Amino acid sequence: MAHLGLLGESPSRPRAAARAVTSPPAGTAMAQENAAFSPGTEEPPRRRGRQRYVEKDGRCNVQQGNVRETYRYLTDLFTTLVDLQWRLSLLFFVLAYALTWLFFGAIWWLIAYGRGDLEHLEDTAWTPCVNNLNGFVAAFLFSIETETTIGYGHRVITDQCPEGIVLLLLQAILGSMVNAFMVGCMFVKISQPNKRAATLVFSSHAVVSLRDGRLCLMFRVGDLRSSHIVEASIRAKLIRSRQTLEGEFIPLHQTDLSVGFDTGDDRLFLVSPLVISHEIDAASPFWEASRRALERDDFEIVVILEGMVEATGMTCQARSSYLVDEVLWGHRFTSVLTLEDGFYEVDYASFHETFEVPTPSCSARELAEAAARLDAHLYWSIPSRLDEKVEEEGAGEGPGEEAEEEAGEGAGEGAGVDKEQNGCLPPPESESKV
Repeated sequence: MAHLGLLGESPSRPRAAARAVTSPPAGTAMAQENAAFSPGTEEPPRRRGRQRYVEKDGRCNVQQGNVRETYRYLTDLFTTLVDLQWRLSLLFFVLAYALTWLFFGAIWWLIAYGRGDLEHLEDTAWTPCVNNLNGFVAAFLFSIETETTIGYGHRVITDQCPEGIVLLLLQAILGSMVNAFMVGCMFVKISQPNKRAATLVFSSHAVVSLRDGRLCLMFRVGDLRSSHIVEASIRAKLIRSRQTLEGEFIPLHQTDLSVGFDTGDDRLFLVSPLVISHEIDAASPFWEASRRALERDDFEIVVILEGMVEATGMTCQARSSYLVDEVLWGHRFTSVLTLEDGFYEVDYASFHETFEVPTPSCSARELAEAAARLDAHLYWSIPSRLDEKVEEEGAGEGPGEEAEEEAGEGAGEGAGVDKEQNGCLPPPESESKV
């Protein structure tokens, strides 16, 4: 049995062949048809682990390789720095300031060296470019004081150095630009809403069960924070490779799964955990998927929750995914909302819990066709029964009605004579005389 599973052959294949050779009796045909609408107990076949397209924590499992036009990253240097890892961002932050200080410190030292200030350190009659600048270390410290506008007062530029004045202006302007650029990068990186997505949780499994008589694929989302997500919306994508009619193979083809876009149900008021439902109708890619077919399929469902962070107003996106093994057929989510004294309480301990419910194991198409056949049977059976009842009543009351009609005619004539005699109706002779 284990060897068959490793070779990809189902252990139930010999039994299926035996059933195909010996045709079932007529009495078991109805039982087999009804079994399609009852929850199955057969274990799903073992499958090879599928590589995720999107991890459970929302990280996209895609790496860019052989990118030859690397200069494009430099055209958007700000975004490149923001996207760097924290250790690289901090390294670049420190190097940006250190290198500018060293660069301008070297220029201050060259000015002092070129003017001969370093040779007249003890000459009180000599007016240097920068007072008390006696070496490269002093020039480096003066560069830091100039760019950071510290101004200790010991080293100061004089008015007898025009090149130093020009350099001071350049360093002040470039230093402001470096400050704005680096502080902006660090601020954006710190305030990124990626960490806010860590408090947006998705259920560990998706479920398939009946809702209002229709099969639905459902998953649950929740927000752990008391500050809410504004304008929250949900989307779902089916990731599955397919082959076109022309033979073209499309890997990881993306198909939209409707979660209420037409009705507005995709826009969420995410105060408490919500169960998102995808109705499996004729427009759904799971329209013809039964329980057995779904277990043998190979796909991934990616769910995306977007909205604005209430505290910062920045757009936040949380993602998760469900593989075939994480879709439970015939299950429903356990309720997590309870009414307490004056408030509602959410129990996140049972957020991921599900329980089994009676669910047909057939496809949504087969379920709809069975419901249509049942409706048609009721539609045609009720009028036929009414017609039979009317015909039976007509056959039983026919002779009696004829006798009653004849008796009625005789009684009518007698009543007419009585009325004529009583003067209610004028006799024919009086009419002729008039």
